[in-house]
Amino acid sequence: MSLTIGLYAANMHAAAGPHGAARIAALAESLGYDSLWVADHVVLPSPRVEPSPMDPDEHLLDPLVSLSYLAGATSRIRLGTGCVVLPQRNPLILAKQLASVDILSGGRLLFGAAAGYLLPELRALGVRPAGRGERANECLEAILSLWYDEKPAFHGNHVDFDGVDAYPRPVQQPVPVVIGGHSRAAHRRAVTYADEWFGFMLGLRATAEQLRALEAVTLDLKRDEPLRISVSPARRLNPEVVCSFADLGVHRLVVAPPPRLTLLELERFVERHAPERLGATPYAAP
Repeated sequence: MSLTIGLYAANMHAAAGPHGAARIAALAESLGYDSLWVADHVVLPSPRVEPSPMDPDEHLLDPLVSLSYLAGATSRIRLGTGCVVLPQRNPLILAKQLASVDILSGGRLLFGAAAGYLLPELRALGVRPAGRGERANECLEAILSLWYDEKPAFHGNHVDFDGVDAYPRPVQQPVPVVIGGHSRAAHRRAVTYADEWFGFMLGLRATAEQLRALEAVTLDLKRDEPLRISVSPARRLNPEVVCSFADLGVHRLVVAPPPRLTLLELERFVERHAPERLGATPYAAP
């Protein structure tokens, strides 16, 4: 089976501190996980309202700062943002931060991005929810221009710059782009800009539905190269379930620990979901 296993929430809960983050990252790397993924919420609604994924007092570190720390605590495992919310970040600053992570990690960044869905957070950060999709696309195009164009420039409704540059460029040329989201707009964004699509908290049936929708958009936009598929599964895993996800065409399962585990409980979760125990492929760095 060519499916690999990644670990979500490497900047949350028991991993939201230097001791826990380093221990969990080193353990995941030693067990053959292919990637560590960090979440992105700058603020959370207080009191909690749906669809907020967390209570406002749960600990969540900044994703870019966390990846920089995890880069120093590991040597092989890939490091992914899962997913950074593009409309609530300045794309030029974000491009610099992401390129820095890629350089400091020796080319291990997976750039996961999304348009966001938590409206109280977006509003608190001055982002109009109605225009977040267009703003996300412009942010993506601006970042890619800064990374790859000889003379970076972008002129849009939300992002506008030229006559500037930013070095050093990322080690990876190109950096893998991963787009998250379950809507048709997210599917179009993934097919247009990305190497990979990320579905969060999906079962087998929901995954199959999402993949059919992605295939329809792929045909509509006439993309030739297939997307890689990552899914954070919403059900308990065993080798048979993992095989079923692989049969659907999923390339990576990103396991998400339940909230508020102690560090010892989180370590046991990581051990139980090790690739070899689930019949998946242990990661070997290229």
